[in-house]
Amino acid sequence: MELKGKRVLMMVDTGYQEMEIWVPLYRLREAGALVVTVGAAAGATYGSKLGYPCVAEKSYDDVSANDYDGIVVPGGYAPDHIRRHAKANALVAEFNKQNKLVAAICHAGWVLCSAHGMLKGRRVTSFFAIKDDMTNAGATWEDAEVVVDGNIVTSRKPDDLPAFNRACIEVLAKQQ
Repeated sequence: MELKGKRVLMMVDTGYQEMEIWVPLYRLREAGALVVTVGAAAGATYGSKLGYPCVAEKSYDDVSANDYDGIVVPGGYAPDHIRRHAKANALVAEFNKQNKLVAAICHAGWVLCSAHGMLKGRRVTSFFAIKDDMTNAGATWEDAEVVVDGNIVTSRKPDDLPAFNRACIEVLAKQQ
């Protein structure tokens, strides 16, 4: 599917899971999307769980959901850092409010839990360890490689990346 003209934000913070940023980032770019990394501080370098660097091209202050078609949240320990920023949570909530792609893999569901009640009544999956967090936020949790509920795409772990990437591309391609 062609994503030419689509613009996607990829959230980044300390302790991200390497494959859960780089595989979707390059797959979306391969499909023609412009993918921009975003973190608390523009220009800051965030290390992965293994120390692999990722530079945030923009900060949460620099971006608006109005200017992008979707947002992807990686797993690892990064979501616990990302959700500490009110602007990050508000940004994810705004993408959801605008019915644009919100994609979360593994522990990234923590950010969705913190994004202003967006999970109430939604179907999701995640790494099994945060199942209770997801259900306490109002979601119906399923053990599946990918769950698509409208604009929300969720997956459990790196092994699910092929299904996660396909679902993200399908949701983006359908958006006007």
